[in-house]
Amino acid sequence: MDTFWVGIAFFIFIAIVVYVGGHKKILAGLDARGELVAKELAEARRLRHEAEQLLAEYEAKRKAAEAEAETIVANAKEEAERLAKDAEAKLAEFVTRRTKSAEDKIAQAESQATAEVRAAAAEAATQAAEVILRGQVAGKAGADLVAAGLKDVKAKLN
Repeated sequence: MDTFWVGIAFFIFIAIVVYVGGHKKILAGLDARGELVAKELAEARRLRHEAEQLLAEYEAKRKAAEAEAETIVANAKEEAERLAKDAEAKLAEFVTRRTKSAEDKIAQAESQATAEVRAAAAEAATQAAEVILRGQVAGKAGADLVAAGLKDVKAKLN
């Protein structure tokens, strides 16, 4: 029987709450809470949208930076290749100049050696001619002939 009176008391309590307008306050509280949740959801959506925009912006900046880095690397490689080609060309030119200089020095040494050999041969021929002529021609006339002959031989051999 106690449950009967508890049930009756419960219905009386509900009737008083409805009569006093408690259900309106409960509904108003629930509505206010619903509006607060709706505002928080709208704020969360707005923040998410901003975050997505920032993410897209930073992704674009990252891609641009990567592209720029690739461009810089490509330019550096091209510059290095160009410098290597320039250095190779300069080295080849240097080797060519050094070879030409060495060939010129060799040619000069050859011509100098040839001139020295001719001079030595002329000197030897002159001395031989002098000895032969002195033996064949004696006296002042012989000496004059030898001197003139020596001058001619030296002039022709040099």
